[in-house]
Amino acid sequence: MPSAPPFARRRHLLTGLLLASPLAQADTPEIVLDSVVVSGARSESSSFELPYSVDSVTQQQIKDGQLGINASEVLQRVPGLVVQNRQNYAQDLQISSRGFGARSAFGVRGLKLIADGIPASTPDGQGQAATFNLDTAERIEVLRGPAATMYGSNAGGVIQMFSRDGQGAPKVGAETVMGSDGMSKNHVYAEGGIDQDTGFVLDASRMDTDGYRDHSAARRDTTFAKLNLKPDEDSKLALIYSSLEQNGTQDPLGQTWDAYKADPRSVATNALTYNTRKSIDHQQLGANYERYFGDATLQATAYYGTRSVIQYLSIPKGSAADTRGGGVVNFDRTFYGGSLHWVQPILSAPGDLKVIAGLDYDRSQDDRQGYQNYSGDALGVKGSMQRDEIDTATSLDPFIQANWALGDWTLQAGLRHSTMRMDVHDKFLSNGDASGSKDYQQNTPSLSVMYAFNENLHGYVSAGKGFETPTQAEMAYAPGAAEGFNFGLKPSESKQYEIGLKAKVGEGTRINAALFQITTDDELVVADSTDGRTSYQNAGRTLRRGLELSLDSQLSDTWSTQIAYTHLKATYDSDYVSGSGTTAKQVDKGNYLPGVPKDTLFGELKWQPRSWVSTALEGMYRSKVYVEDTNQDKAAPAYAVFNWRTRFEQKVDHWTFHETLRLDNLLDRQYVGSVIVGDSNKRYYEAAPGMSWYAGVGLEYGF
Repeated sequence: MPSAPPFARRRHLLTGLLLASPLAQADTPEIVLDSVVVSGARSESSSFELPYSVDSVTQQQIKDGQLGINASEVLQRVPGLVVQNRQNYAQDLQISSRGFGARSAFGVRGLKLIADGIPASTPDGQGQAATFNLDTAERIEVLRGPAATMYGSNAGGVIQMFSRDGQGAPKVGAETVMGSDGMSKNHVYAEGGIDQDTGFVLDASRMDTDGYRDHSAARRDTTFAKLNLKPDEDSKLALIYSSLEQNGTQDPLGQTWDAYKADPRSVATNALTYNTRKSIDHQQLGANYERYFGDATLQATAYYGTRSVIQYLSIPKGSAADTRGGGVVNFDRTFYGGSLHWVQPILSAPGDLKVIAGLDYDRSQDDRQGYQNYSGDALGVKGSMQRDEIDTATSLDPFIQANWALGDWTLQAGLRHSTMRMDVHDKFLSNGDASGSKDYQQNTPSLSVMYAFNENLHGYVSAGKGFETPTQAEMAYAPGAAEGFNFGLKPSESKQYEIGLKAKVGEGTRINAALFQITTDDELVVADSTDGRTSYQNAGRTLRRGLELSLDSQLSDTWSTQIAYTHLKATYDSDYVSGSGTTAKQVDKGNYLPGVPKDTLFGELKWQPRSWVSTALEGMYRSKVYVEDTNQDKAAPAYAVFNWRTRFEQKVDHWTFHETLRLDNLLDRQYVGSVIVGDSNKRYYEAAPGMSWYAGVGLEYGF
């Protein structure tokens, strides 16, 4: 008898996991203790059976009492991650995984972001979490540690979002949320199955906020469309379109310590003087195709997109930075690429052996200009051109991977040839020709082994080699007064080790624990930061050692809890000198890496007495965070905050109604929510809001 097609086997696996769980009853909370993930293994697998740290945030967790605006709402429950909401939509979230990405001045770097198989990170490693549409998310998977290096350069961790397929009877819905500081979000959607083989999802939302701090208002418009098809019994196809538009998003910049203490809502004078702001227009179209050839599977992805950005900075008029690129950044980006993966079971081998071979291609090209941020006496306007170039980042990475389950043992091994090429074509020649190119390449192997002591206790070890190239922004300026790109930057290379345990206790508790060590050579750090213009250099050696612990437990039929704890000691393992000349600073061995808290704890206690009502208390603790490499300037203090949420739902014939109430920072604690590492003006600190309220209502009609 021929085996069931892979999509049928996956459906049976998921159904079995849910039915085996005591949480499958309608009147109990839904904590899925053994989720199905694809990250790492690249095919559907039980997270409990995988020999590395991988977690999945479910659709219920994404939607239950959350606003659906920022990934920080849900990713804080994943150990190893530090997600800082800057309260600044011009700069996006700051996300780090085991310390990778903590130094990012804007957006996300050092982590691979992927949405529906389409990279949300450019080949040089810069990504935008704002492109994740939480309203359409089915789940978010987070892969950490040595296995993440199999996703190429700048993969200190992998965050993948998967949108849901349209299925079942069609339905339409609308919801609105409002809250503190002029926040409002209006959301409409339609989804369902057209027939047994075809489904659709349509989604659009608008979010407005005045912002907690002065000069931080924003409007964000998002749209999403997905059509999932089955061309025949052996294939699946998904077509996906998404857009993100932000016009005139205000940027309050960071705060000095004295300014923060005097008025947490305050804004830097230069932000008002130059009207610092940013506009984004992001559009992309992608296709995922999967075809089954007997037991083998071909997976193909293709995508194309555009991104236009204009950003007004606070570069002082007449400064050296004013003549090196100016205070207005303007670029039009085209990005495209694709992948081919072949998943081949080896039926003649004992146990369950799969071999995956693949090729990933990604290209991003920026038509980039820089202008002065003044014209005559008018400030905060586009002035004369100071930069004009074409920047192209390209990667072409082949890889091979084997996943082998044999008795009580599970083995995963892989090798990827990671590449990144940066080409610069300088068209602004009055200050010389900065054209050039740089090639980076490295083989990144990974090996993970798990042993099942029994069906409820698994132990594993994992090791891998990582490779992190500088981004376009980090290469854009050479140290000192020199013009041109900093092609002398080297990639940082890391060796990662992890040992862990995964356990099921009783029928309703799951515990994960992992110890890890990461040594990195040629860490990318700030060399000089003056008047808002930052250049980078390679430091010596860094050392990260840590512990991750998570617990998910169904305490009773109505009570459940989740806890995620991370202890991470991230230090320099050798001395180095930051910068040169009169601005040089000695950074000593043993100093802590800035932007990385030593301890992070998230906890949630949820009560769901009926399927139509739930309420939960959330708590977050974060230890102090250093803000620059010498550790001499004031560290952002430790803090603990508590949030409360509740959600109600009613069904009347074809209608479903829901109501949400949320209170954040219940004790009205004043704290620094995020830091800007190494800011030249010592404006390191970004205040988090005090006590805030949010209320929402929604309705849905099912046909």
